[in-house]
Amino acid sequence: MEYTTLSNGVEMPLLGYGVYLVSPEECERCVLDAISTGYRLIDTAQAYYNEEGVGAAIAKCCVPRDELFIVTKVWVTNAGEENAARSIDESLRKLQTDYIDLLLIHQPYGDVFGSWRAMERAYRDGKVRAVGVSNFQKGRFYDFAYHADVKPMVNQLQCNATIQQDGIQAVLGEFGTKMMAWGPLGGQGSDAIFSNETLKQIGLKYGKTASQVALRWLTRRGIVAIPKSTHKERMAENLDIFDFSLTDGDMAAIAKLNRHDEGTVDFGDPAFVKMLLDTYK
Repeated sequence: MEYTTLSNGVEMPLLGYGVYLVSPEECERCVLDAISTGYRLIDTAQAYYNEEGVGAAIAKCCVPRDELFIVTKVWVTNAGEENAARSIDESLRKLQTDYIDLLLIHQPYGDVFGSWRAMERAYRDGKVRAVGVSNFQKGRFYDFAYHADVKPMVNQLQCNATIQQDGIQAVLGEFGTKMMAWGPLGGQGSDAIFSNETLKQIGLKYGKTASQVALRWLTRRGIVAIPKSTHKERMAENLDIFDFSLTDGDMAAIAKLNRHDEGTVDFGDPAFVKMLLDTYK
């Protein structure tokens, strides 16, 4: 495993296991499979409704807690200082842990500054080792980070070989913020990564699949990737990327695949915001 170092010195694995859309019924089994395969970073969220499954797996996996890196996120309906504080304690209870390694604001809506104050307090109190945000695009991120006392250590964004997020890199760098990629293999219902001829041809040189090349491309950029699978063999395949390196020529070829630099979700669209708020009340 390779690691990135956050601005406060915390080391974070560059590859983890994501449980978005993993059902509560399957989550415990999937996380146990992921940990047994070798994953140590597990990414969940209050809005995924499967923190309990992650917690049960943590309790049963026999891996020391300090060898795991657990990420969760404060949802919009828990925004605000008091609500967020309560939700952090509830997440700790569900996850069956005394601390969260990385806590993110999940969406850039609601009282995010109130939520951040609660997260800063949890950080100072030792309930959280690192804090960050998710889905904050350039302007929103800059405004937020500029005014925050503790600067976000991570921004989790949609990012993969066809959605490369180049435009926000300089802004993140100004605040010492690292990027974490959701949808690192294209996201739900997309096969653009798996069928991409450039990635497949690069993979042939190293005996790797297109998806392994895509994940290696992210980690080479210092971006944390959290692929999801409910199949143990695919979990193992996704993890098996640290025995080869991409050349500068490989990286340049993949850079040409960029299609939607800021992602396929318009986080400024009022209809999208309404859908999000109505769906996750």
